[in-house]
Amino acid sequence: MQYIEAPNEIETRAKKLFLAGAITDAPDWQKIVVSKIDDLDIAVYNPRRANFPIDDPSAALEQITWEHKYLNAADMISFWFCKETIAPITLYECGTWTKTSKPIIIGMDPGYKRRQDVEIQTKLERPDVAIVYSLDDLVKGIYNIISQILFI
Repeated sequence: MQYIEAPNEIETRAKKLFLAGAITDAPDWQKIVVSKIDDLDIAVYNPRRANFPIDDPSAALEQITWEHKYLNAADMISFWFCKETIAPITLYECGTWTKTSKPIIIGMDPGYKRRQDVEIQTKLERPDVAIVYSLDDLVKGIYNIISQILFI
């Protein structure tokens, strides 16, 4: 697995997975997912930085631009909605990418406050998209989509 963390810029020919989901006020769920998929022959884009320069006024523009670029470059996107935050940017991104045919999987903690909204909107727009309720099931879904993309 190739691991690419924001704001690093790495070009790769591997199939690419973007880990979309809350960062601010959220546990490091990305670290858990990455540890469970490290055997896959893919590139993983993680928007969570080890050190975000909060006092740098240009940091937000750099972060959002990086995320936009690599969401577009990804072959698939996994979304995770944790119970600790509403995650408005993740909701926006999920709505955007649900309007496309890009392979996605949506995971959410059963205690996520906007759970019903995500379920209904997803069923209406992309009834083919799996929605799961644990990080373990999100990982299983990632393996399933990757096997389809790579024709394993």
